[in-house]
Amino acid sequence: MQSNARKIVIYQMMTRLFGNQKTVNKPFGTLEENGVGKFNDINDAALRGIKELGVSHVWYTGVLEHALLTDYTQFGIPLDDAEVVKGRAGSPYAIKDYYDVNPDLALDVKNRMQEFEQLIGRTHKNNLKLIIDFVPNHVARTYHSDAKPEGVKDLGEEDDKSVGFKPSNNFYYLPGQTFQPPQNYASLGWQNTFPTKDGKFTESPAKASGNDQFTGTPSINDWFETVKLNYGVDIQGGRKGYFDPIPNTWIKMRDILIFWARKNVDAFRCDMAEMVPVEFWNWAIPQVKDVNPEIIFIAEIYNPAQYRNYLDKGKFDFLYDKVQLYDHLRLLVNQKQQTKEIASIQESLQGINSKMVHFLENHDEQRIASPFFAGDPWKAVPAMVVSATIDQSPIMIYFGQEVGEPGAGAEGFSGDDGRTTHFDYWGVPAHQKWMNEGKFDGGALSDEQKQLRQFYGDILWFASTNPAIASGDYFDLTKWNSEKGNLSPLVHAFVRTTGEERLLIVSNFSSKPEKVQLQLPDEVVKAMGLERGTKYIGRDLLRSGMDIGFDNFSTALELTPYSAFIFKIKS
Repeated sequence: MQSNARKIVIYQMMTRLFGNQKTVNKPFGTLEENGVGKFNDINDAALRGIKELGVSHVWYTGVLEHALLTDYTQFGIPLDDAEVVKGRAGSPYAIKDYYDVNPDLALDVKNRMQEFEQLIGRTHKNNLKLIIDFVPNHVARTYHSDAKPEGVKDLGEEDDKSVGFKPSNNFYYLPGQTFQPPQNYASLGWQNTFPTKDGKFTESPAKASGNDQFTGTPSINDWFETVKLNYGVDIQGGRKGYFDPIPNTWIKMRDILIFWARKNVDAFRCDMAEMVPVEFWNWAIPQVKDVNPEIIFIAEIYNPAQYRNYLDKGKFDFLYDKVQLYDHLRLLVNQKQQTKEIASIQESLQGINSKMVHFLENHDEQRIASPFFAGDPWKAVPAMVVSATIDQSPIMIYFGQEVGEPGAGAEGFSGDDGRTTHFDYWGVPAHQKWMNEGKFDGGALSDEQKQLRQFYGDILWFASTNPAIASGDYFDLTKWNSEKGNLSPLVHAFVRTTGEERLLIVSNFSSKPEKVQLQLPDEVVKAMGLERGTKYIGRDLLRSGMDIGFDNFSTALELTPYSAFIFKIKS
């Protein structure tokens, strides 16, 4: 990788929440009561504000049309059945039409696709790239495409429903069983009504649910609002694959990817990619890249044993790094782990480190500022610095993270769980302060929120543009110094280096001040090109402006609680 390489920085937004200025926030509130953000709210000012954080890619979450409980029948969109919709705004991952966009997001519902295409144009005009979700594993129980191109057959249209599994079927069936929604599921809560809320939903024969549940009576904890797509894998028959001839589902899903690639989408974040056979991705991704060679595929994946398989055979560009770095950093923020284990994580990912997308928040995870995580956004400073700088891989933040959004309140289906809802209409209070009635200038933020946003902008710009971070080598210092007794279990240190750019990055996850005597091992001294007898200093590039001296490649540091430093080493 060349020294002018730029690290990818992703800004994820829940598109329906991003531009919403209403502050009513009534649990299970309607679109009219609680409001909803539109494509057009994401204007040039908003995009400039996102870009000033150092962002290169915007992930517009929830663009594709999904099942929801707002009446669009006047536009020819049938009502969804309330018994199989979670929340009032519905899950963005219960897709109702792969060839259409969510009508909630349009000012003029009839022109919703044109409004999204205009957003694509605005995003590119502001020198940003855009990511959308591709949800390949499951669809809404009410899936029906009104917008599919001429000649395209709908999913399930030609299925043989008399058998449980057939390689050419799009769905898995349960002959003799009728689907029943979970008995204890109260759509929209017990107190709210909707025309289709009657305790009934007709589906016979029943289809398998999205999380591989082969029962007509899934539980409330299952993905009961979705149905599993059949990629030619006989799940109940020992997961044997039937991939010759190419299954019909493969062809349909490839064509959907190409449809969006031709609209100049720059990347797909592929939901639960590991629940779809790797053979499909091996077959489909090259065909999509024939249409757009620059397009990027990101896999949501949670099984480290499959990482290399989905990169090598599956041909993905990047993978989620949730169960290793995210989970470990989260425990560290709460002083429930030790920093020396990070080296083991990096070693286990050797050769694919640059392919892992790092994050501390996304739509599935609890907000840092919530009491369920840290309770204070500043406690995550060391974790954010490690996450952003430890390797060449992309770094992602979730809208509102940069201003300390706590995800408070029971919004509806979600309950008060420290997450920002992706099932209901809602206003996001800390983010709305930055939005400042559509000015997107941060005018309503507190001084502390402005400082937090400045920190995020500083670390993301630095990580994305510094050659040692974007393309340099990594050397762990924590394990070696821990064994020598130089570090507490809550202090982390590593080096990133390329040419004359030599960085020492030190983070303190402790709630207490820490004294550190940090040494550079001989192999690191050599890799950094340091010479014995030469005096070196380190200047913090992050915020403090602190200088440190090196004596025989050793330095003494006093670290404040929850602090992080990026020292540039020079003679």
